[in-house]
Amino acid sequence: MRSIVACLLWLAGVAQAAAPPAPDGTARAAGAGFEVFDAAAGRWVAPEAFWTAYAQRTGAHHWGRGAEYPPYAEVAEFDTFLVETDGQACLMQFFHQRWRLANDVRRWNDRFNDHGACPRVFD
Repeated sequence: MRSIVACLLWLAGVAQAAAPPAPDGTARAAGAGFEVFDAAAGRWVAPEAFWTAYAQRTGAHHWGRGAEYPPYAEVAEFDTFLVETDGQACLMQFFHQRWRLANDVRRWNDRFNDHGACPRVFD
């Protein structure tokens, strides 16, 4: 009987260790807020840390962080920008080749919609 229990516990551990990681950008509750899975780093991080890492690894131009959007004529497909409103940020990624809601800009996981400056980026 002990052998069976030990075997089941071992199998449960192997199954848990072999579980696939969460997709990049997946959000989950953490304390009073949430955290985001950074697939490149293989760990859960704060939303702003995820945005910064994502912007650096996309291969597109990152326009930095600020209250003023970059000049539209100079922004290319997939460029990123951390728009700042009232000292809080929201990562914007630009899409010009296809129509998108929210002024051609991708929003992340729904949890981001109420995080930082994201609710106010188009005010």
